[in-house]
Amino acid sequence: MRFIKKLIVLVLLFAVLVTAGFCYICISFPLLHPTEVKKYCTEYSLEPSLVYAIIKTESNFSPEVESHVGARGLMQLMPETIDWAVENIPIKPFSYADINKPDMNIHIGCWVLRFLLDAFDNDETLSIAAYNAGIGTVNTWLADETVSRDGENLHNIPYGETRLYVRKVCLYKAVYDILFRTGFYEL
Repeated sequence: MRFIKKLIVLVLLFAVLVTAGFCYICISFPLLHPTEVKKYCTEYSLEPSLVYAIIKTESNFSPEVESHVGARGLMQLMPETIDWAVENIPIKPFSYADINKPDMNIHIGCWVLRFLLDAFDNDETLSIAAYNAGIGTVNTWLADETVSRDGENLHNIPYGETRLYVRKVCLYKAVYDILFRTGFYEL
């Protein structure tokens, strides 16, 4: 009888832990704006896990957030980046009032991400670093032997913020990869 009671308690405890784990995953790694993410990942040949990781890192899925340097929306786009992207993407009509709308922000953010991946031969680490620090900064780092021994990889990211940013995005991407691969999430 004591064995059965212990077994029931263990089964209930396991069920509570599993439920708590699922709740944690759903809250910490949500699948928000799936229509927009799928649309622009398809259009720009991007992995949804990478886009979700960047959104989580940049804004934690808050479309109205604006950084202290003026980056706006889910993918934290700078005004200069927005202007440059709008000149190159057929977005008509465009208004800055729309930049916090998920569709517009994800569209421009995905276009920028594709541009960076193309610029760095699909190297995710370099592209993620450039998304944070800028393409010119990353190119400067690649030319610096104290940062890049081979001119192709970053062995020592000088900016602490960018170093942490790259780590976070890579970690979050790995989590989203698992969630998509296991069928926990689908687009």
